[in-house]
Amino acid sequence: MKRSLVFLLALTLFFSCNKETIIEPFDGDVDAVINAHLHANNEVFNWNMVNNDVLWAAIEQGDYVVTVGYGDDYEYAIANQPELVKEQLIQKIYNLENELSDVELDRSNVVIKEDRDLTYFDVFIRNRATLDMLTEESGIRYVEPGNYTYNKQTPQSNRSGSGCGTDAQNISSADYTVVAPAAWVPWNFNNHNIPAAWDYSTGEGIKVGVIDTGISADQDNFSSDFNSGYSSGRTMEKTGTYVSSWFGSTPDGPNDDCGHGTSMAGAVAAPRNGDNVATGVAYNCDLYTVRGAADVVLDGYSSQDGTTDAIKFLAKKSSVKILSMSMGNVFSVGKIEDAVKFAVNRKGKLFFCAGGTSTSVTTWYGVIFPASMSETVAVTGVTDASSYEACAVCHDGDEIDFTVIMQRANNDDRKSVTVGFAGNTANYVGGSSVATATTAGIAALVWAEHPNWKASKVLNKLKESAEFYPNRHSDFGWGNIDALQAVQ
Repeated sequence: MKRSLVFLLALTLFFSCNKETIIEPFDGDVDAVINAHLHANNEVFNWNMVNNDVLWAAIEQGDYVVTVGYGDDYEYAIANQPELVKEQLIQKIYNLENELSDVELDRSNVVIKEDRDLTYFDVFIRNRATLDMLTEESGIRYVEPGNYTYNKQTPQSNRSGSGCGTDAQNISSADYTVVAPAAWVPWNFNNHNIPAAWDYSTGEGIKVGVIDTGISADQDNFSSDFNSGYSSGRTMEKTGTYVSSWFGSTPDGPNDDCGHGTSMAGAVAAPRNGDNVATGVAYNCDLYTVRGAADVVLDGYSSQDGTTDAIKFLAKKSSVKILSMSMGNVFSVGKIEDAVKFAVNRKGKLFFCAGGTSTSVTTWYGVIFPASMSETVAVTGVTDASSYEACAVCHDGDEIDFTVIMQRANNDDRKSVTVGFAGNTANYVGGSSVATATTAGIAALVWAEHPNWKASKVLNKLKESAEFYPNRHSDFGWGNIDALQAVQ
């Protein structure tokens, strides 16, 4: 795994082997604690690792929003008396907050959200004593800051190498080939034998759910031209679960203001038509896009809650077989983790997540959340070099399951090609984001060939068709998938 020699902090670190990750003395810098953990362990930071001093500082910096996971498991239906447990906990929180408050509170002053599917709730906690009480209670799985933003002072443009952007780009003619009926095939598709796989499967009958920043209202290939050319008879649906104001209740809708979600949907399912734009891997699959966040970094209440609801929404859609999510963070989020388990363990979805895309100076840490979870299939991007080499801004590590060639070895700017934000435009798109969407598309090709298979069997077929199988690589998992071999 690549490591930067430039450390962000010069601190004395003390790590215990059970609950606490401590910087002594703690001065209120929560990011420093997170960074120290990332440097020392190269794994996702979890709020269960810190003491209440750190946890309370994060809660204060996040407007006193707290998420509490309760019960024996993540899912309402199988938890032990979840409603009773929840009500008892909320009542204890309410009573103590009222006791410590200068004014009389009602329930709405304390409870933000009670989830109907999973065993968590969101509350306002304005007193450290309430946090201390909760962390000593039985029947609680986690207590987390629900609105904390990591690296808040860093400009968004520097936080992700494959984030927002809506401007069309000039695409080199060397980075695509033209096939009937005047559709572009991105250069890297041939590295995975995707065009050859189309002789066997184009994804027909398989619905892929893309959880991202939405879909552009100005991109005809995801509206009037979705069924055109060689793409026909398929369906596209879209919705939004993201609420821009964390104290609001009405989602902002399905439309993409960022551009990232449109690019990811394009990599999976853009039509193969005569518009002279890039086709998707599974150009005959069905598509369901959900706007779960404003950008690719799952910071703050709105993005985390919107993403949780997006995962649950698609999990409960029986027609959706595959989920693709190219968003994440360096710390875990309990409610998102619960939703992922719900989708995979209870609803049987095949869930692909991006391994991580950052600036070149922050790729020293490992695979991000939720790709770090065992329930998800983690994907990262590599170059077309003769040996495996992570893309300039891609994370790698032992949680990675697959890789996709998406960047020229001799030019970091020459990446995969997809549809643009509007009309007949195109964009370069890179990082683990497009690698994830590409892999989800390949999975749709396989599942379309075997529509009665379960997710586990499709995943095994992908593994068997990858370069390193049966020996897993320490940083790149099973490696690059041969799509032709996978569909045969």
